[in-house]
Amino acid sequence: MGVRKAIIPAAGLGTRVLPASKAIPKEMLPLVDKPAIQYIVEEAVHAGIEDILIITNRNKTVMEDHFDCSPELEQQLAATGKLDKLEIVNNVSNLADITYMRQKETLGLGHAVLCARPFAGNEPFAVLYGDDVIVRKSPAIGQLCKAYDAYHMGIAGIKQVPEQNINKYSSLAVEPMHDRLFKITDMVEKPQTPDEVLSLYSILGRCVLPPEIFDILEKTPFGADGELQLTDAMRTLTRTKGMVGVDYEGVRYDMGSKLGIMKAAVEAALVHDEIGAEFRIYVKQLAETL
Repeated sequence: MGVRKAIIPAAGLGTRVLPASKAIPKEMLPLVDKPAIQYIVEEAVHAGIEDILIITNRNKTVMEDHFDCSPELEQQLAATGKLDKLEIVNNVSNLADITYMRQKETLGLGHAVLCARPFAGNEPFAVLYGDDVIVRKSPAIGQLCKAYDAYHMGIAGIKQVPEQNINKYSSLAVEPMHDRLFKITDMVEKPQTPDEVLSLYSILGRCVLPPEIFDILEKTPFGADGELQLTDAMRTLTRTKGMVGVDYEGVRYDMGSKLGIMKAAVEAALVHDEIGAEFRIYVKQLAETL
């Protein structure tokens, strides 16, 4: 059985992008005309995933509204003959079977995933981090699902990060397999000393996990930043069952950082069907003044 379910943890407070995130969830910040969370949902859908659970908190009901039907808006668009806009609105509400669960306390990514146990059941599931938009025609999570179908073990989406930033991420011990695949033999979350750095490869934004991860999470102590770290549970999974890393094709944008948001917005605008050509001219003209 392939991967049919996906979890999108999106309960973070967005403190790195204040003050915007005080009133607007960072996942709803627009990249031209679509909020970041829609890009992530579309990635899952394009990978063939049928059911999606978004982990939220009490301040993020606007995400639920975005993917819900909007009868008043739909009626107005139909009445005024704006059928192209009506199709866009209907497509958003029909993207996938999306459900929501509140993480009552923000106790880390591992805790958010553990909250989703009733949703995942005894199936493998994808995790698409709510902070990460990955742009690629071939969906990044689809590349991981393909690896899961081949190996039937935990799969992590990995990328190399700059040496000066490795202490902000996980660090992985990896052994090349073939193509863009690696055997993961160990990992550490947010290494604080040089001797803790296993490599510059880190888990970035995506993974596919077997249901065994839930039992591991329940026995995992709270770690870095006083949170239940998913990386710590995956480390146990690596040592007991093994994991495979996929150096996925695609550009990742950190939607939890101001610079990441701006980079994603510019890239999205450059390839946008409606404004891409004009925006490219503008960027070239602007570059000449810098």
